[in-house]
Amino acid sequence: MRLLIQKFGGTSVQTKENRKHVIKQIKRALEKDYKLVVVVSALGRNPDPYATDTLLQMVDYPTKTQNSKRELDMLMSCGETIASVVLSNELQHHHISATALTGAQAGLITNDEYNEAKIKKVKPDRIKHELKNHDVVVVAGFQGRTESGDITTIGRGGSDTTAAAFGASLRAECIEIFTDVKGIMTADPRVVDSARPIDVVTYTETCNLAYQGAKVIHPRAVEIAMQAEIPLRIRSTYSNEIGTLITSSRGKEIGIDIPDRLVTSIAHIDDISQLSIKVNETDLRAQATIFQTMADASISVDFINISPTSVIYTVPSEVTTRAIALLEEKGFSIEVTENCAKVSAVGAGMTGIPGVAAKIANALVKNNVQILQSADSHTTIWVLIYEKHLKTAVNALHDVFELNKLTEIEKT
Repeated sequence: MRLLIQKFGGTSVQTKENRKHVIKQIKRALEKDYKLVVVVSALGRNPDPYATDTLLQMVDYPTKTQNSKRELDMLMSCGETIASVVLSNELQHHHISATALTGAQAGLITNDEYNEAKIKKVKPDRIKHELKNHDVVVVAGFQGRTESGDITTIGRGGSDTTAAAFGASLRAECIEIFTDVKGIMTADPRVVDSARPIDVVTYTETCNLAYQGAKVIHPRAVEIAMQAEIPLRIRSTYSNEIGTLITSSRGKEIGIDIPDRLVTSIAHIDDISQLSIKVNETDLRAQATIFQTMADASISVDFINISPTSVIYTVPSEVTTRAIALLEEKGFSIEVTENCAKVSAVGAGMTGIPGVAAKIANALVKNNVQILQSADSHTTIWVLIYEKHLKTAVNALHDVFELNKLTEIEKT
């Protein structure tokens, strides 16, 4: 049995007209003799009536803090459950043998960290049984159950993770993530007019892009697929184009061993603040105290630089005031730089290649963009800048690495 996993996001299943395109994609796969597990998100986005955020507003979340997380999961799971039934019903109207399952019925078992549950295991026996009698099993994404039977949700981007988890457990041939874009782009097309889709990207590059602001797929889904060595493909619901293939090695896919591009894509995150905290170099506990204070308040920190006399990191703008207040209660002195953005150049080809950082710095300086902070790894170089320079910076880096041009291999 040839098995394919397809995942459709909220906008793809939002309206009956949009779902016609979903059904076309399903029919194309069936014509190639695949059996399908189709994972769906909730219908649309806020203020659509069954979107996750709309459902949460029914219990005044997050205004009312007394909401039970267990019961919130019961509520939030409804959006995907409704979507699975609606799509299954419409497939049947098109004479396609289909049935719908909740995440719990499909065998997604999680821990009991409600609202942000972690997948413990997948028991796909029910799906396998249903595939013997149906061509398509539509599964509600984003949700599972505890060992004791309570409904759980697995956090934002959970439908991507659901699709990857079932792809891994069922040893699917491929996992296709359908969105409203043609694939992974060389930059955000809303920022860079010349941004274009990329043909093949490695798992590692995609994870880095996802963590650095590219929103086409959740990074946890990529990690699951990478561990299982199952290819992913990012595609448009509204196009026949094959989109972007995510695999273990670009070289392996196209028959070469040497990557032909330094940088694959430019990602960005805006609306962040930089905190710079002075510490006494003789107080060895201060650095740990700072991060423990943030952790206790569930404040996520990023872009960390530590020295004997200072700790520098970034936080989302909406928690800046709270972070400062908590640190001042501990007696720390803080310098704050608000309205910042993080720009990341990601590419497997930069590993071990000198001069990439210099190229980035020169491109930004040439365009009068001040670098506030920087860091790098084997496949990513990050720079922190003022948010007002974001569009200029992303376009400058996109241009300097000539990402608007097809490589020689892509031309073939």
